[in-house]
Amino acid sequence: MSLISAPRVEGTIRVREGRKLGFAEFGPLRGRPFVWLHGTPGGRRQIPEAARIAAGELGIRLVGIDRPGVGLSTPHLYDSILDFTPDLEIVFDQLGLDQVAMIGLSGGGPYALAAGHAFPTRVAAVGVLGGVVPTQGDDAVPGGLVGLFARIGPILPPLRVPLSLVLSAFVRIVRPVMSPGFDLYARFSPEGDRRVFGRPEIKAMFLDDLIGNSRRGLQAPVYDLILFTRPWGFSLSGIRVPVWWWHGDADHIVPLAQARQVVPRIPAAGLTTRPGESHLGGLDAAKEVLAKLLALWDDGIDGSLLAPAADKRSPAPTWAARDRARSGKAEFGSSPTVRSP
Repeated sequence: MSLISAPRVEGTIRVREGRKLGFAEFGPLRGRPFVWLHGTPGGRRQIPEAARIAAGELGIRLVGIDRPGVGLSTPHLYDSILDFTPDLEIVFDQLGLDQVAMIGLSGGGPYALAAGHAFPTRVAAVGVLGGVVPTQGDDAVPGGLVGLFARIGPILPPLRVPLSLVLSAFVRIVRPVMSPGFDLYARFSPEGDRRVFGRPEIKAMFLDDLIGNSRRGLQAPVYDLILFTRPWGFSLSGIRVPVWWWHGDADHIVPLAQARQVVPRIPAAGLTTRPGESHLGGLDAAKEVLAKLLALWDDGIDGSLLAPAADKRSPAPTWAARDRARSGKAEFGSSPTVRSP
């Protein structure tokens, strides 16, 4: 018996310039749409089993999307984080997602925030799990691992092809020993992440996502790193949708101090600190995250709801998505291309 639930459907959507973005869906087709943006590295299936199960319980249509250069997506380097959003809008349209909630894990956080900025009437709420923070511009926050890479940011674009080739070759070489390699990495991770990695279903998710999504190469992490070291293309103060941020107080990649500086710059935002957890602790809060965003969606921007002490939970609402969404096998563009999992 598998430790993780298979996608209900997955496939590709044709976006600008004939490129494709891969997607995978979990939960009911007519559920309320949530888009989950993976970390760095990661792909469309980097969604914890707890979130996949909770999607069914809470009536959520959970959609994971490959960024360019991983999984089923065409390699492409955007000009900025914000430049991702026109492609994302095409995904929304082709999947029939009239209004959505966004979730960004780690490196997916900036892209989720960009969606909130770009689509204030279409994005109902944004959740960020240990998100990367800006390294350039007025919102820049010093420190953290990405801050170190920002010092060499200008030399990364010319090196993106060799770096991608090296990364792809490394993954191919270690693929036969990926499972023990994962265990070794977990052993030397901070205590909070060791607890997360120690769960069999989390390990199964990471291995399934990394092994399956790296077969065509692995350029996306390099593209992400380049964009993280550039101005994002928007200001945090310009985000006009409710945002909730979860962050471990022992995060060794994006220190909690960075989140505490960034969150107050977003007009309607709240922060939940997870004691004793490191960078990936948000994966253990999957059902809490989904329930919180449902509450923000239903209640709108409300000062009492966004107060850090509130952290309310709400039951799943009665709601049905429009029946324009497609399922089965396909490729979206003229229409989505869906593959059976």
